[in-house]
Amino acid sequence: MPSFNINKQNDENYFIEGDLTFFTLNKNTMKLFGFFKSGKKINIDLGGVNSADSAGLALIVEWIKQSKLYGTQLVLKNIPQQLLTLANLSGLDIEKEIS
Repeated sequence: MPSFNINKQNDENYFIEGDLTFFTLNKNTMKLFGFFKSGKKINIDLGGVNSADSAGLALIVEWIKQSKLYGTQLVLKNIPQQLLTLANLSGLDIEKEIS
């Protein structure tokens, strides 16, 4: 069964593993991301993501919105090619949005 896990390494570094898909993400997922309210730099490593679909892309877009809302510097590392391709097909440049 597909799963999605957020592993907190410390207050600024998080490692995501599993699937960023409709099967693993839901409305409650955003409740897990209160760390954006810190106003600090947040590093999210996506190196453990196995698969992603448009729900995963929507999550990334929401992270970007939250980081801008709270003035938190967001750094995404190891963005899966699958997400970058979906973003490009949607007319989004994820890397530009977070720089």
